[in-house]
Amino acid sequence: MNCSSIPDYTHTLDLVAALGGIPSAFFFLFPTDYPVKYQSTKLQSNEQQEEKRGQSDFSYYGLYLMDYLRTNKFEQATDTAFIRERADRAAETYEKARIEGYPTDGAQELAMETLLRGLHYSRYAMLHEVVENEFANEVPEEKQEAFIHKLLPLVGNVFSVYDLSDDNFALSSDYDLLYTELTGATVLYLDEYGV
Repeated sequence: MNCSSIPDYTHTLDLVAALGGIPSAFFFLFPTDYPVKYQSTKLQSNEQQEEKRGQSDFSYYGLYLMDYLRTNKFEQATDTAFIRERADRAAETYEKARIEGYPTDGAQELAMETLLRGLHYSRYAMLHEVVENEFANEVPEEKQEAFIHKLLPLVGNVFSVYDLSDDNFALSSDYDLLYTELTGATVLYLDEYGV
């Protein structure tokens, strides 16, 4: 048997190992010709099908980033082009690091750094931190989410002078200033409108 005709899946297997093993990741190695038809797909509009297809064909990094952006309520959470571009860069970083001899954990760390660069602090997360830490007695936990969603658009201008994309923002004096300004804005809102 000629071994040169066997495809080299080394990098793919490294990625699967780094991600803790994903059995479904191997299905692309064994293509099937089984026709799969779903009744509900026929009833959906082309736009809905395209949107679902766009989200379902994300890589591991794309799915991770999409979940991260949605959880932390970043503005880019629905920007599929942004997510795809970042995910591709992260995968390329991982592959390059493995080629350069990094262990899987080190390559994964570099890839995640590339994936999340500039996305450590969302407006929502900052305001959530302030409300949770400073106003736990005034805003009950079960009402915090709704309160933050109500308050966030009103304090948007407070964020405008700060660079939340700086990965070291939490270590800067600007972080403390923003935290203080958000605390003050929340106090004023509670005094005026309550929870």
